[in-house]
Amino acid sequence: MKHILITGASSGIGKALAIRCAQAGWRVTACGRSQEKLAHLHGFDNVQTLSFDITDLQACQQALQQLRPDIVVLNAGTCEYVDIAHWDPALFKRVFDANFFGVVNCLAPLLPNLRPGTKLTIVDSLARCLPFTRSQAYGASKAALHYLTKSLQTDLSQRQIRVQSVSPGFVETPLTQKNDFSMPMQISAEQAAESLFKGLQNNKASIYFPTGFALLIRTMGLLPEGIQQWLCQRMKK
Repeated sequence: MKHILITGASSGIGKALAIRCAQAGWRVTACGRSQEKLAHLHGFDNVQTLSFDITDLQACQQALQQLRPDIVVLNAGTCEYVDIAHWDPALFKRVFDANFFGVVNCLAPLLPNLRPGTKLTIVDSLARCLPFTRSQAYGASKAALHYLTKSLQTDLSQRQIRVQSVSPGFVETPLTQKNDFSMPMQISAEQAAESLFKGLQNNKASIYFPTGFALLIRTMGLLPEGIQQWLCQRMKK
C-alpha cells in the first residue's frame, strides 16, 4: 500500500487529493493547521491526520520527523494581493512564510528520511509565469518555490528521489472564492486532484493543469517582456 503525505489537506486541492488517494486504497497522512477542519477525513480507515502549523519549524519537526512516506505532496499555502498604494512588508512575510518557508520547514525533518524511490511533489502556481497585477507577493513566493523544486531535483536525483513541480491554474477553493476578478478556465478542486493524482503515477518532472489554460499561460510566458507587460496591464482594466 502506497503511503502519501499531503500538507494543506484541510481544504481545496489538498483535501480533494487526500480523499482521492484514500478511495484508491492508499495510506494517507493528511496535514493541516486545524484538526477540526481535517475531521472530514476521519471516516477513512486508511487516513491519519496531523495538525500543525507549517510556519513553525519546531512544530514541523515534531510532526514529521518519524514519517517515511513513499510520496510527499507539499501543497499548503496562502494568497494575499498587494495594494501598491499601501505597501505592506508584513503581507509579504505572511505569504512567504506559508508558501515558501512552510515548504522549507517541512523539508527539514523529511529530507533526511527520504528513501530511494520516494517521490517529492511541490505545488507552486501558474501565476509564477507572468507579472500579474497585485501578485507581487504571491507570484514571487511561487516563483521562488518553483526554483527551489527544480534545484532539489538536481541534487536529489543522486539519491534516486523523484522531484515533481505542480503548477495549477485557477482552482475553486476557499482561497479563490475571495477573488474579485474573472478566473478563466477555472476547474473544481476534485478535477485538480484527479489531474494531480494521475501526475503522481507518472515520472513527469513538471505537472500543469488545466491543460488548455496552462498552455496559454506558458506560451504567454515565452513572449517578449514588453508584450507580457502590455498583456498583463490590459488585465487590470
